[in-house]
Amino acid sequence: MTTDDPNPRATDAPSAAGENPPAPRPHREMTPAPEPSATGVAAEGRMPLLDHLRELRSRLIRAAIAVLAGFTISYFGADWLFAALTLPLREAAHGRNLLLIGTGVGEAFFTKLKVALIAGLFIGSPVVFYEIWKFIAPGLYESERRLAKPFVLFATLFFLAGGYFCWAVVFKIGYAFFLAQYASIGVTPTLRISEYLAFSAKLLIAFAITFEMPIFAFFLTRLGLIDYRMMIHSFRYALLGIFIVAAALTPPDMVSPFLLAMPLIALYWLSVLVAWMFRENPAAASAPAPAPPAA
Repeated sequence: MTTDDPNPRATDAPSAAGENPPAPRPHREMTPAPEPSATGVAAEGRMPLLDHLRELRSRLIRAAIAVLAGFTISYFGADWLFAALTLPLREAAHGRNLLLIGTGVGEAFFTKLKVALIAGLFIGSPVVFYEIWKFIAPGLYESERRLAKPFVLFATLFFLAGGYFCWAVVFKIGYAFFLAQYASIGVTPTLRISEYLAFSAKLLIAFAITFEMPIFAFFLTRLGLIDYRMMIHSFRYALLGIFIVAAALTPPDMVSPFLLAMPLIALYWLSVLVAWMFRENPAAASAPAPAPPAA
């Protein structure tokens, strides 16, 4: 009577003469990780984080140079630009006494610098938008990368349109309201130019960025964060948000918020149209990727 060993060792010889030894385990080859090429891009097409940061730095430097060039050009016309910036305020006064004052030795000089910087931002905006596009273009499809010129064109137009709408419409209505409050209490308004410029600059930049809503809709749609159906179903909440923003950015009267809300509503529906035009095609998204060519 024999007793089987419950823990047979792998080195034991086979018990029967005709029994074959167990087959050896197949050797698993380790595939080395793809190494970055000379351009810093890995073999699978991904860019390392440090290269992304270097790319971002170079794009920011180019955008800053464009704004600086616009600032240099604008400084030689800073006097005319300041007169144009204060024109809505003087028109809103309707001949009433209005005095703009400076309370510091160098306030006029720094005011000209700030006015030139604001104008330089608008002048250099095409280059800024182009650098933004070049930074995000590697993450887009090949067909979408060809939209660089339309993107720069429309982003610049919407940016300029937002600033012009603020200067031509919002400034006149808002300043007329504020100056009327001085007249109601019998006080002659005496405004510091630095405070007036700071208030005007915030409104100009805010409206210029707000008018970029269709551009934001394009990118959020391509990233899959929104689609046109969601925007249509969420319009009631967007409408509430639009009136809240309009009330926060305009004087507390009954007319100004509506004057701002109307173009924002139109921009929202234009954004819905953009989301519909650049929606992802379900057939293209579900189609299998083409097989690589045989070596």
